[in-house]
Amino acid sequence: MKTINLQEKHSRFNTYWHPHQIAVVDDMQVLLAKVKGEFVWHSHEHEDELFQVIKGTLYMQFRDRTEVVREGEIIVVPKGVEHCPKTDEGKEVHILLFEKISTAHTGNVTHDLTQTTYPKI
Repeated sequence: MKTINLQEKHSRFNTYWHPHQIAVVDDMQVLLAKVKGEFVWHSHEHEDELFQVIKGTLYMQFRDRTEVVREGEIIVVPKGVEHCPKTDEGKEVHILLFEKISTAHTGNVTHDLTQTTYPKI
């Protein structure tokens, strides 16, 4: 039971689209990630995902629209909804994710950006 400084944890890694686990709450994990550019279109059949923007602006693309998520804002992507996060060209965004431990990084999609393990920091 110690405080976790998100800025300090973000300073520990430089990889993009590779979440790092900072805490576990029951069957949920709290992840930090740095993102830049466009990710992968995917969905999670059985899990919701919560994204909080810590730094920058995230664009959450859905097939019918794009939602802008600014610093200090969150967006919840419901299970089964196809989505693709992206950033402005060349801009780095820091995010916090809250999701079930069972959530696969890119759902049923396999891509070069797909991660199968998340380092614990």
